[in-house]
Amino acid sequence: MTRCLDCGSERTADQCSACGLTSAAAEVMFRRRFLKRTIFFLAGSLAFPYVSQIYAPLDLDLMLVFFGVIFFIALAIAVLLDRWARNRQDLEVLKRIYAGFIPLPWILAATLFLNGKLDSPKKLTYHATTVVGRYNMPGVVRGTRRVFVRSWREGQKYERLAVDADDYDRFQSGDSVVVGVAPGALGIPWYYGVYRR
Repeated sequence: MTRCLDCGSERTADQCSACGLTSAAAEVMFRRRFLKRTIFFLAGSLAFPYVSQIYAPLDLDLMLVFFGVIFFIALAIAVLLDRWARNRQDLEVLKRIYAGFIPLPWILAATLFLNGKLDSPKKLTYHATTVVGRYNMPGVVRGTRRVFVRSWREGQKYERLAVDADDYDRFQSGDSVVVGVAPGALGIPWYYGVYRR
């Protein structure tokens, strides 16, 4: 027994008794909704890296890896959904799993945004450190610029600070700097700024 691609109810004939669509019409309706959901997911996937550069958490690289895993799992599920829809196979379970992934980039972006936006500048702490290296990878939207400094946190050797083009050009290896860190309104410490000592 197969399920309708549109409403998900069990179907015994070509026309679904619940929604009244034939299997071809149900496929068209499913593809429309699938495309809208995928566009929403991809928009969130662009918003998250942008917000993560504005209110960059100290463990940004770890968050980007986590986001990348989510993105590629969702992409793999989307490809499976497309293939199974073309073959008109039962995809109710995959539809539900994919629906769970759709809001995740938006939730992550909103979390970082609120964590930084609602944080009080009175709670800043400053840590004296030294620049040990830099990294620049040009990108289509913003690119990735990092300044590596010696870490003040226990168990960490280096901190990878996301900086803008001005800060990237200002600091060289060996420079003594002070890093401002905010605790975050939601408890995620984030990098506020880097200054000359």
